[in-house]
Amino acid sequence: MLTERVRGWWRRIVVPGWVRPRPTAAQRRTDVLLVVLFFVVAPFSAVVADSLASAFGRTLPDWRWQALWIVALGLPLMWRRRFPISSMLVVAAVFLLSQWAGFPDNLAASVALFWSLYSVGAWSRHRVAAFWARVFVVAGMFVFIAVSFVLAGADVLPDNPQTQPGPLSAYAATVLNSVLANVVYFAASTYFGTVSWTSARRESQLADQAAALEAAQRENAERAVTRERLHIARELHDVVAHHVSVMGVQASAARRVLGRSPELASDALSAVENTARVAITELRALLGVLRDEAPTDELTPGGAGTALGPAGESLHAAPGVEQIPALVGQAEGAGLQIRFGVFGTPRPVPAGVSLSLFRIVQEALTNVLKHASATNVEVRLRYRDVSVEVEITDDGLGAAGRTARPGAAPGYGLVGMRERVAVHGGELVTGPRDTGGFRVRADLPTDVSRRGGERGVGAAPGGRPPTEHDERIEAFHE
Repeated sequence: MLTERVRGWWRRIVVPGWVRPRPTAAQRRTDVLLVVLFFVVAPFSAVVADSLASAFGRTLPDWRWQALWIVALGLPLMWRRRFPISSMLVVAAVFLLSQWAGFPDNLAASVALFWSLYSVGAWSRHRVAAFWARVFVVAGMFVFIAVSFVLAGADVLPDNPQTQPGPLSAYAATVLNSVLANVVYFAASTYFGTVSWTSARRESQLADQAAALEAAQRENAERAVTRERLHIARELHDVVAHHVSVMGVQASAARRVLGRSPELASDALSAVENTARVAITELRALLGVLRDEAPTDELTPGGAGTALGPAGESLHAAPGVEQIPALVGQAEGAGLQIRFGVFGTPRPVPAGVSLSLFRIVQEALTNVLKHASATNVEVRLRYRDVSVEVEITDDGLGAAGRTARPGAAPGYGLVGMRERVAVHGGELVTGPRDTGGFRVRADLPTDVSRRGGERGVGAAPGGRPPTEHDERIEAFHE
């Protein structure tokens, strides 16, 4: 057990695998300024120490030697971050030589030594070498203290000791006091240096984790956009494929009736022309979105894919506005109280718009189930003159307070909504309501002249009402 604790303590001190970055230019400039400040303050400290020494009758060294000593102590501190071990060894050697030569105890010298020991613990990039270098210096200091007390002998005692001694003898008390003071001194320099290095390591790890998290979020966002665009591309492919198949049927019908009924052939060829225009419009909208490389800087987590949908839905049977009531019923079966309303006069809408409206309602209701903690939802479908608008509001937590239910995976639902609306040149508004809850409102244009013409779901080619000719074409197709 003791061995494991020692190993754990050693690993915390060394911590392989991380090297503290080298000091910045600003930090090096700070060291220069601090050394200059040391050169300003140290002479005053030397004057105080000399005054005390002279009061006890000690011989003072020449002031030129003291000036050189101050420079030798302070100058290595300019490199305390870049070469901490070398700086500490130089300062410790100068400190010991000054003590051996009889220089008075100087507060500036103690500060310089403490500073160098601290820097080794805080900045050394070689942790094992830093540990043993500090052990070497501290051990040397205590050996010097022991030798000094042995050589000084009774000289360390007061000149006029009291006749009634305390619990300890004067000599023992003096030695013990010096040893304890130095233990606290060296332990503090070692502790604070190690704490500084540990703090820097943690900050570096947090910065790396934040960068990795940001990169992961960016990658997830890009994947979500790519996944949603591919999904849209597949669905629009079905829409365009539908138009192309209609063109084939109409062209075949026109060829068959060209000799017998030129009027019916002309109608069929007009239908081919209008349907081709719709297909071109869909393809242009798709290519415009897929070529757009604008950054997605407003990602809002939503459902990771659609959780609601009509039974048996598949890519080859794309749903539309007609399936929205069934979707609402499915959400009600999951526990929501939904009020569904249709406003305006229902009419056929383009196939791509119909599909996008269904998907937007689907994603919005899924998000309410997963994240909003709502009980009441309103779904409103509005048929305007040149557009169709769908609005979903709830009484849940809004945007800031939404949290996923247990087991719900995070996603990017609003990204998909924005991509779908962008395909058709519509408008999307999402956000919390003033009265509480959340709102999703999408307005998609349906005007044929504005979008180049599309065939609506259940509409004849060109957006006109079905005619007897269309019924005959449909019967031929069957």
